[in-house]
Parts: sequence; structure tokens; C-alpha cells
Amino acid sequence: MAASPGGSPAPAVEEPAPQPEAHAREPGSVSAKRGEDRRASRGRLSFCTKVCYGIGGVPNQVASSATAFYLQLFLLDVAQIPAAQVSLVMFGGKVSGAAADPVAGFFISRSRRTGSGRLMPWVLGCTPFIALAYFFLWFLPPFTNLRGLWYMTFYCLFQALATFFQVPYTALTMLLTPSPRERDTITAYRMTMEMAGTLMGATVHGLIVSGAHSPHRCEEAEFPGPVAVSPNATCLYSIAAAVVAVTYPVCSGLLRLGVKEPPDPSAPVSSQDTSFLAGLALTVRHPPYLKLVISFLFISAAVQVEQSYLVLFCTHASRLHDHVQSLVLTILVSAVLSTPLWEWVLQRFGKRTSAFGICMMVPFAILLAAVPTAPVAYVVAFVSGVSIAVSLLLPWSMLPDVVDDFQLQHQHGMETIFYSSYVFFTKLSGAGALGISTLSLEFAGYEAGACKQAEQVVVTLKVLIGAVPTCMILTGLCILMVGPALKVPSQDTSRRLSLRRRTSYSLA
Repeated sequence: MAASPGGSPAPAVEEPAPQPEAHAREPGSVSAKRGEDRRASRGRLSFCTKVCYGIGGVPNQVASSATAFYLQLFLLDVAQIPAAQVSLVMFGGKVSGAAADPVAGFFISRSRRTGSGRLMPWVLGCTPFIALAYFFLWFLPPFTNLRGLWYMTFYCLFQALATFFQVPYTALTMLLTPSPRERDTITAYRMTMEMAGTLMGATVHGLIVSGAHSPHRCEEAEFPGPVAVSPNATCLYSIAAAVVAVTYPVCSGLLRLGVKEPPDPSAPVSSQDTSFLAGLALTVRHPPYLKLVISFLFISAAVQVEQSYLVLFCTHASRLHDHVQSLVLTILVSAVLSTPLWEWVLQRFGKRTSAFGICMMVPFAILLAAVPTAPVAYVVAFVSGVSIAVSLLLPWSMLPDVVDDFQLQHQHGMETIFYSSYVFFTKLSGAGALGISTLSLEFAGYEAGACKQAEQVVVTLKVLIGAVPTCMILTGLCILMVGPALKVPSQDTSRRLSLRRRTSYSLA
């Protein structure tokens, strides 16, 4: 009780002060009970709030799922851009999204609170622009010489706007409740809804554009070279883009209606005496955060590579082109269904133990590259979905604990800096992994739009689907497991942080 949240004696004297004043103002037992209920309600969220908060993350995952599985195939076989230009598009888009993260963190941390809050206006303001950018990303322009520049522009714009949408949205986790258990719960709601969005994006987009990649187009071709793009294919991709783009205004509206952003308890402290660059320097020097970021740099890059090349592998390196849609659905359904299970495992056995679930996909990824048959592919897809679920849930469950640990040491929350810098580093690793891997297809002799690829391309796709994710996942897990376990806030720590946040709420 005598210990202060930040370890200094001065706050320990100040913190208990509001309680006697509250009793002085409300001497009756009924009024005191109402005050306690109001404070308790700030920590516990309603079911409607949790669901609406989870829905807010759906559109970005719907769009990201469609681009992860189908964008490379669209650029190579429909837009028929050379593999080298596709590599630049993928790399440039990811880098622009990564570069937008610290910029988003800077402007959001400097923004003033409005009637809708401090973070919510950023989410709502980006919605119409990101919907338009996503639609034109899948639009086939009438000119051919500058198509690479067209897709580079809109992919960079889409990634940057998605960052300005995602950073304030994820940072809301720290502000909605001071309870670590409630934050883990709403993170599970968010991840479950986002996995459902991932499933919806791949399913809807894949079903709409399935006719554009029918194997009959190659059977009807007279020559083994590139096949002309049919107008039907471009129309199908435009329809799919429009359907996905509509999810942004719909889900953002539900988020605004169901979630009320509370006052930011760390804003009065961090915004006055700590600049953005100084705060960024503090966060990257925090050891638990540094280990978390470095480990998931490799793990998230492995997941992105696995997603990006699955469709190309099934289309050109195996006889599984008729099973592409079913395999994608198997991965995503498995991930959605296993997310609540991983949340239970995370609560029951700890976050560090749960990390071993990520390596489940390692032997199966190698097996798929060695034996690319349909039964093996479906088993690999199911296990990969289970592993992807924990790889997505785990870092977002660990990050609030890191922020709490940092706040106890420095008395600065800086949630937006933590979240924006984490997304920055993971996107940067994904940009490098996807850019280099796509460039390897160019060196292997990938021919855009061709029905049959050279043997070197087949071998390259097998390496990208098997060996590359395996090495990245094992490297990331080794880094995560080295050294002491990531500190989870104790009951006493949670109580002191809750008291500090509640005091800040009452003063706001």
C-alpha cells in the first residue's frame, strides 16, 4: 500500500487522497455505492462494447486477407506486370505502410481530444479514403506502360491509410479498460472478429474472382506463352474490390455507435513533458518490448510469406489449382475456430508457453513442399490455421503487459507510440521478406501470365512455401524464449495502475 505506481514516494502520498474527499462529498451509503459501481464499470466492459470494438478491426483484415492471398496473382497474371515490378510494388507498399506508423503515432499523440475522443476521429476520418484507395488497387487501367506505377501509387496509399486507421484503433485497447484481464478479453474479441474478417475477405474475394483463373483458359490456349486477359476477369476483380471496400464505412459506423472512447489517462503526463522522438527512444530501449518486437519480426514475416505464396504455389508448383479456394478457407476457418481455444490456453498456461503453438506449422510446411498432394495440403492448411491464430493473438496480448511494465518504470503510458512502432517494425520486416522473395521469382524466370512456368520457378516456390517460413519461425521463437519470461502485471501492480487510471479519469 505504501509503494507507489512508479516507485517514487511522492505519488504514494497523493493517490489515496481522492477517497476521503469522495466520502466527504457523498456521506450516504447509497451514494458511496453508486461511486464504487461507476468506478467498477470503468474497468468492466459490456458485451455490446466488446463486440462493436471487435467489429471495428474487421475491414482492415478483410482487405489485408484479399491482398495477402490474391494481390500477387492479380498483378502477375491479370495485370501482367513483370515480376521485378511486382517486387517493387509489394516492397514499396509495405514500406509506405511501415513509414506511416511513426508518422501516425506522432500526429495522434499530438492531437487534441474532440467530442468523439482523441483516437476515434482518426479511424472515422480515414474510412472513405481507404475505401477508394482499395478499390482502385484492383482496377485495371486502360494503359499498359505505366501500370506498375499505378499499382505502386494506390498500394502505397492504401497501406499508409490503413496504418492511420489501425494505429488509433488498436491503441484504444489501453484506454477502454484499466484491467489487464479485460484487455486480454477484448483483445480476444478483436482477434476473433478480425479472423472472421480474414475469413470473409478471402472467401468473398476468392469466390467472386474464381472464374478469372479457371484452368480452361490454359487448355484453350494454342501457345505456352502468356494468355490474354479476358474482360470478364477485370470485371470480377472490380466487383470483389467494391464489395470489400463497402466494409469500411459499415464497420466504422458500428464501432462509433457501440464504443465510447474514455479520457486518455496518460495524455496529461506524456504529452506535456515527453516529445514523440524522446518517447520513441524510450520505448525501443525497453528490454521486454525489444525482445517482443525482434521475435515477432521473424514470425510475422513468415506468416506473410506463407500467405502470399500459397496461391501461386498451388497454381504453378503443384496440381492443386482446383483446390485453391478450399485450402484458403480451411486455413481461415481453422484460425477462426482455434482463436478462442488459444485464448483459454493463454490464460491457463501463460503466454510464453502458448508461443510453442506457432511452431506446429513448421513440419507440415516442409511436408507440403515435398509432397504437394491434396490430402497433405488440407492437413497442412488446417494446422497452419491453428498456428497462424496464435501467432496473431500472442503479440497483441503481450503488448499491453509491456506497456504496463514500462509505465511502472517511467510513469508514461505512450500507448500510441508502442502500438505504432510495433506495427512499423513488423511491416518493415514483411516488406523486406516479400520484396526479396518476389524478386527471387524474377531471377528464377517467372513469366507473367504464362500457363506453365519453368522448373526453376517451381523449385523457388517450394522453397518459399517451406524452408523460408520454417527458418523465420524457429529464429523468432528462439529469440522469444531466450532470457527471463515477459513480466505479466501482478494483482498488486494491476490494482495500482487501475487506481492511477481511475484518478486520471476523475480529474479529466
